[in-house]
Amino acid sequence: MDNKTLTAILEGNFFGDPLEEIILLAGEISPTINLALIRRIHADVVDFFTGSHPDFQKSTLPYHNLRHSQLVLLATVRLFHGLHHDRTVISTDTLLKGLLAACFHDSGLLLKADDPAHSGTEYMKGHEKRSIGFLEQYAHTQGFPADFSRDCAVIINYTDLHSKPTTFPAHSEEIRLAGQVVGSSDILAQMADRYYLESLPFLFHELQAGGISRHCSALELMEHTAHFYKQVVLHRLEVTFANITGAMRTHFRVRNAIDRNLYIDRIDANISYLKEIIAKCDKMECLGQYLKRSPPTS
Repeated sequence: MDNKTLTAILEGNFFGDPLEEIILLAGEISPTINLALIRRIHADVVDFFTGSHPDFQKSTLPYHNLRHSQLVLLATVRLFHGLHHDRTVISTDTLLKGLLAACFHDSGLLLKADDPAHSGTEYMKGHEKRSIGFLEQYAHTQGFPADFSRDCAVIINYTDLHSKPTTFPAHSEEIRLAGQVVGSSDILAQMADRYYLESLPFLFHELQAGGISRHCSALELMEHTAHFYKQVVLHRLEVTFANITGAMRTHFRVRNAIDRNLYIDRIDANISYLKEIIAKCDKMECLGQYLKRSPPTS
């Protein structure tokens, strides 16, 4: 499979908004789900990120942007779809909670219309809590039952890479499953992205501006990424999240007649190429010879 075809599949079978693929899969998982509601939630989140909603400023972050949130949402519904075909029962409410949490998981990095902060990076540390607050406000205005806010808060906490789900408030097995799905999807969508390597300097600058960077430079972050994937990310996917990502293979087999986990394939390729170019380069200027793609701005 060539890179263009793989990218088209991973981004929703076409470039741009993957909403129609999300709607198709959600309807297959749960024929009774309110697809118009999913469309409305998606449209509202787009308005929040683009500044089209009067309560929010346009997002200017190059890494944790609207595109990232949409790709996480797409990966989330794909994992649920794979689980569904693996005969895991996914209730309509659990599916909707998972999709809602995926939509809002990074909303805490948005600036309110009257926000005193200069950048969303000022909220980077602990942004999950702020995301939960925005989701709770939204759920209230939309008239969702009280359990939606409570359960979506738990699901969003699963996306905190360094969190321990055993410390979360008591929650059901269904919500544990949804948390594992969204937490896994957040990782997969980022690291399998066609522009992941080119985006790592953006991630460094966001983390640095937010005061939570563990690296001295973007180059150092890139040098440590392969080790981070092997020692931290894989453990979270395979142990903390019970290797739920295996359901992606089922999804692609059913949906695309491809018996592979295309996300893991792309991540492996990204990490392999990163190792190759880091071995050749000791300066960011050198990396530019090998990383020439321009990540989309949204």
